[in-house]
Amino acid sequence: MNSLDNIYQQFEEKEKQTLLGGGIERIAKIHKSGRLTARERINLLLDPDSFNELDKYVLHRATDFDIDKQKITGDGVVSGYGKIDGRMVYVFAQDFTVFGGTLSRANADKIVKIMDLAMKMGAPVIGLNDSGGARIQEGVQSLAGYADIFYRNVRSSGVIPQISAILGPCAGGAVYSPAITDFIFMVKNTSYMFVTGPEVIKTVTHEEVTMEELGGAMSHNAKSGVAHFTADNDEQCLMMIRELMGFLPSNNMEDPPMGVCNDDANREDEKLQTLVPADPNKPYDMKELILSVSDESVFFEVMPHYAQNIIIGFARLGGRPVGIVANQPAMLAGVLDINSSVKGARFVRFCDAFNIPLITLVDVPGFLPGTTQEFGGIIKHGAKLLYAFAEATVPKITLITRKAYGGAYDVMSSKHIGADVNYAYPTAEIAVMGPAGAVSILYRGKLSNKQKKEAIDYYRDTFANPYKAAELGYIDEIIYPKQTRRKLIEALEMTKNKSLANPPKKHGNIPL
Repeated sequence: MNSLDNIYQQFEEKEKQTLLGGGIERIAKIHKSGRLTARERINLLLDPDSFNELDKYVLHRATDFDIDKQKITGDGVVSGYGKIDGRMVYVFAQDFTVFGGTLSRANADKIVKIMDLAMKMGAPVIGLNDSGGARIQEGVQSLAGYADIFYRNVRSSGVIPQISAILGPCAGGAVYSPAITDFIFMVKNTSYMFVTGPEVIKTVTHEEVTMEELGGAMSHNAKSGVAHFTADNDEQCLMMIRELMGFLPSNNMEDPPMGVCNDDANREDEKLQTLVPADPNKPYDMKELILSVSDESVFFEVMPHYAQNIIIGFARLGGRPVGIVANQPAMLAGVLDINSSVKGARFVRFCDAFNIPLITLVDVPGFLPGTTQEFGGIIKHGAKLLYAFAEATVPKITLITRKAYGGAYDVMSSKHIGADVNYAYPTAEIAVMGPAGAVSILYRGKLSNKQKKEAIDYYRDTFANPYKAAELGYIDEIIYPKQTRRKLIEALEMTKNKSLANPPKKHGNIPL
């Protein structure tokens, strides 16, 4: 065998060894826990044979605590670039089989390289997180690695989409990078996020809590609102990321990708004629309207388990991706509160950053009253949603289906804060407040029951309709519900070349 053969044989052996990460036993342990390895995850996420790995041979450079006697190529993270539906993305996947996926200075540099390339090339970054946190043997070097990543997360924010999947434990400093990214995916029963774990909490506050209760997928999807999506297993999670990417542009200078639309733009749905009940206090499901108007009835909902009185998510109308923000009358009558305001505001700002038009569906009786809301800062948090809509320069189309009362009417992308097209159904009620409340304030107990009923009926006839607002030009058109799809698509077509810039400034001061 000549020397050239030897060289290639040695290379092949090194390649094989590198692909095993922490070894066959550790890989088996990962599989036993219901998780996939870093490389398996990347191969599922990306188009077949599109992954190009970088820094495969990187080793850590630490020497304390005898760690220099343990060196594994790749050092606990697999990084590179590939394609999703033919479009370039950058990806890194922490490898739990190598030092528990902990962050070293060396593997932080790999992640930093990927993030820098993504910014230069204007392509999304997807992080598959599965890590024990900072590598203790490296001390401040590991912390410096985290901070370098955080800094790039912030610099990239609003420039390229950043997606995080939590596919195992994620603790301490490891949670802050995902928190800055645009969307967080979690997997039931195998992924956790917390700043301090159950043991530390028990020591400091004497509270007993399990990992699942403290930082499991449903805790963060339903209670804290930290995460946006939940999946049953790694495979489903990766497929959901692929689906999400189909709605997003590669960077803030591009428009979102147009899809092929085989669904008739002029399709009418008679069911919508009776969706909004005649009784103004009767609930209905706003998702029925969203599914009816969306191409092929596909709606990719974001944060479906959190603050369910507001609905946010992506759909396509005539092939064009849109962000939908909608009050949900089937939950707390669609009222705005602290959690729903913050949920809506961040989504609106994401869509605005990435040129995704906003469709707002309004049925809102107002802001939720009570000391819990007031002491919790509903004024400040409600203002976030107002700020986000007013700041957004993408096409904004609003449809009022029923109630639009008080300040909540203003906040929900009204004409006055810059909406381009404002529609209303004949069932719309645009007023300062509901008829009964208005009459009790206007007459303060001076009326008999009969007079009160007459006054309520008069108020309802005068204000609980869209005609007053239409007379003033605040509503552009009153439409039949069955025509909603056609009207929204026409408005999107009309606004597609919208050009609007906010005054030059470093950045605004959103009420955080």
